[in-house]
Amino acid sequence: MIAFHLPSPRRLAAFSTGVFRADIANHFLPYCQAACLATSVDHSSFPESSPGNGVLRQGDDGAATQPVVPLVHPGQAALDTPEASIRLLSEAGPETSRFGKRRKRKRKNPSEAVGPTQGPTQGPLIVVSKPLPRVLLVHTGGTLGMDPSASFAPDADGQNVLKKGTGGSFAGGLQPGDMLSNLRTVVPELSAFANLQLEVAFNRDSCRVGPQDWARLARLLHDNRPHYDAFLIVHGTDTMAYTASALSLMLLGFRKPVVITGSQLPLLNPRSDARQNLIDAVSCATAFFTPPHIYLEEVAVCFGGKLMRGNRTQKVNSTSYQAFDSPTYPALATLGTNVDWDQRFLLEVQGTYRPRFKLDPRVIRIPIVPGSDPRLAYGDLASRGVKGIVLEAFGVGNMPDTADAGWLPWLREQRSKGLQVYLTTQCVIGTLQPELYRSGSIALKMGVEAGPQMTPECAVVKMMQCLKYPDLPMTVPLAGEM
Repeated sequence: MIAFHLPSPRRLAAFSTGVFRADIANHFLPYCQAACLATSVDHSSFPESSPGNGVLRQGDDGAATQPVVPLVHPGQAALDTPEASIRLLSEAGPETSRFGKRRKRKRKNPSEAVGPTQGPTQGPLIVVSKPLPRVLLVHTGGTLGMDPSASFAPDADGQNVLKKGTGGSFAGGLQPGDMLSNLRTVVPELSAFANLQLEVAFNRDSCRVGPQDWARLARLLHDNRPHYDAFLIVHGTDTMAYTASALSLMLLGFRKPVVITGSQLPLLNPRSDARQNLIDAVSCATAFFTPPHIYLEEVAVCFGGKLMRGNRTQKVNSTSYQAFDSPTYPALATLGTNVDWDQRFLLEVQGTYRPRFKLDPRVIRIPIVPGSDPRLAYGDLASRGVKGIVLEAFGVGNMPDTADAGWLPWLREQRSKGLQVYLTTQCVIGTLQPELYRSGSIALKMGVEAGPQMTPECAVVKMMQCLKYPDLPMTVPLAGEM
């Protein structure tokens, strides 16, 4: 049941328990569409069903139906109002009194539904149900799903490695049903937020996750987009920022919450951060369905008590529970005793949904190192099949400009062979302005691209995409990444 908060407190007292007359409901439907949506969505129709033609059924007396204004989900087409969500209880009798003065009457039928006094107008009583949002939890591996009982033993070279037979693999034999059962046992609070379904996309250490896996994951989300209200991805921490950046660009305009999380310790470890990260992540993913009804339309990372834009996130600490940060963009929400949203920084999706699943992996990331000659360190990359470089310069975009340093001659040669180069900085925070220095200006004249600063992780993924889709601009923001 739901309480509606609408303009006239006296007139709307009947709404306080969620039971109200159809004629009053029709009058106030324009005011309460969002509230009705949050409580009566037919989840099978998400996200782009045909315009809804919901009705209020008169019940067993066979009277004519009354049309209802279709409910509209943010960023979605109109949705059908499910008859299970708006349900007739009984006809209001003529003996009901005006608001504030309730006249008692005996019920002839003990099973007759009882509601608050409705006023002098006739009409059926209806109730709005509140189904839980449907959330697909996609497991990809990582620390969260590891077996904490794994032990180590020295191999022939004296190095400590996972000992076979001790559960040290990344849950290699774990079945989806077992994973979901473990989650419900260890984190029973998840069931209070959503109707969770689990799918295992792949199950591996995130250091081995790459472009093919990003495309596979993006297609999985795309295929399930009509069937779920939100998506939760469990991922290893090492390449989480890369995956978040990739999904934000590949699923441009997805218009549904995609929240990625993981942990520093396995879920079954007594001191694990996995439990809280999972609760925080599903809380943010389903925020539209509870007050204040925040609708997340982007790929985000939820970790260590913060929700951050995925393509602005970087792993900054290998051991802390606050392993991730968003140095160049404010957190979307902070989670403590309350969930404090900053709606000013939420992405507002423009345009239609247009997925792009292709990536060219022939991109490398090169930092400029003092005293290092790229002609010796990297040689002729273009002749070896490399198609793109994310070059990490000093400061605002500076690099050694002398001939013996080799950077400018090497860049000129690689550009002449068609290699794409995007200039970024080794600094975590600050603007990119290579034109302020001689070397940066020369690089720009060679055709080296430089725009608003992106994280190196996002720059690598975006170049992979731009190589496959030449019409996409490397230096123009697509998903809030710059």
